[in-house]
Amino acid sequence: MKVRCVADLAGARVLVAGARITGASAARVLAELGAEVMVTDSSPTQLQALAGIPGVDGAGRRLAGLVAPPPGTDLVVASPGFRPDAPLMVAAQRTGVPVIGDVTLAHWVNCAQLEPAQWLVVTGTNGKTTTVGMLESILRAAGVDAVACGNIGFPVLDAVRAGHRVLAVELSSFQLHWSPQLNPRAATVLNVSADHLDWHGGLAEYAAAKGCVYARATTAVVNADDEWSTRLAGEHGGVAFTTSEPAAGQLGVIGGQLVDRAFGDAGGGTVLAHITDVRPTGRHNLANALAAAALGRCVGVTTPAVAYGLRAFTPGGHRGVPVGEHAGVCYLDDSKATNPHAARASLLARHRVVWVAGGLLKGVEVDDLITEARDRLVGAVLLGADRAVIAAALARHAPNLPVRVVDLGDDGAMTEVVAAAAELARPGDVVLLAPAAASMDMFTDYAHRGRVFAAAVAALDVR
Repeated sequence: MKVRCVADLAGARVLVAGARITGASAARVLAELGAEVMVTDSSPTQLQALAGIPGVDGAGRRLAGLVAPPPGTDLVVASPGFRPDAPLMVAAQRTGVPVIGDVTLAHWVNCAQLEPAQWLVVTGTNGKTTTVGMLESILRAAGVDAVACGNIGFPVLDAVRAGHRVLAVELSSFQLHWSPQLNPRAATVLNVSADHLDWHGGLAEYAAAKGCVYARATTAVVNADDEWSTRLAGEHGGVAFTTSEPAAGQLGVIGGQLVDRAFGDAGGGTVLAHITDVRPTGRHNLANALAAAALGRCVGVTTPAVAYGLRAFTPGGHRGVPVGEHAGVCYLDDSKATNPHAARASLLARHRVVWVAGGLLKGVEVDDLITEARDRLVGAVLLGADRAVIAAALARHAPNLPVRVVDLGDDGAMTEVVAAAAELARPGDVVLLAPAAASMDMFTDYAHRGRVFAAAVAALDVR
């Protein structure tokens, strides 16, 4: 049977690929909608965690490590972690079984509601979580029943089922690959730089996954300062934002104020907020705030709500957060800088930096980053799977820079890293954890990496 919407799910045989947060959410909702649900995952432990979900907890319904859809499967719902070249995805394509993402399923469920929620979608290489957090705060300041969801740990499907009126949706390139046909009220691609090239196969494919959010959006919100954001928007109608003085039809910055010349007065502009209302500080976060303001204005948010929402926003952890000071040296945790583009923003915002870097580069080069940031560096300490790659790039582009390489592969490595950084730093310097790489080679996630760094800094005071 063909499955194209919620009405087709009753009685359909649906395989959910992945049993973690999004997969469990999809399995639960599919069972409630009357589908015959099967779930596969490489981890028996993850499958066991689904025990007790009606319609899923049964013989032949939780299947470990499938490499092809079972005969008679009508639909596969892919969790974001499944690469397109995974054997299960290849087999589904070969046998003609359609594959959708959990976000497409959420879109179907949303469209079937009497009053569908409006989606405001945020994607990009960096700044997504900060922007959706700012947007949620702005919307709530305006009295809107809104929630941030998606690639932040709260599945879009659960947000839709909860009945919120406006969704601030963060979507990764993985999610968009499996859910390319959405029709949000407004969408933005904040920026694009090389990331996840090992997953997508190249920068063009990665950018294309991001850019699909513009295709059916009512309003495209475009970063005028980012070449890829502008290119991907193409001819789609919308508004732009810039951290410089805005032209007519743009939001931007004038004299220390965030100004709207798109939704407000196109002449002098409408003042939305002061730059001091924006946290964390930095030019890249001004861009995030302007994107959030533009998305909010698309659904009628007033000027006072923008300022109040930005002031009320609480930044997430591991984004340039001070975690200690020792011997006149400040230690900053920016573990969220999981690619060179994010690390660049963090490094260029500071002077005299001992850079702590390394992890999984995901097929991305760091040469341009080092060339731009080398004048800020007074030392570097490297760890993780691709530490040698970064060390080689530093040798090419900053040959006189003192570099320490830590070869340990467990939590104890960070203790040695921080000790080495302390030896390189002088009073007034900053030791900055901005790894430019993912964390999963050594840590559970970037937050775990940041916590271990903070613990190692705290231990300096007891030596």
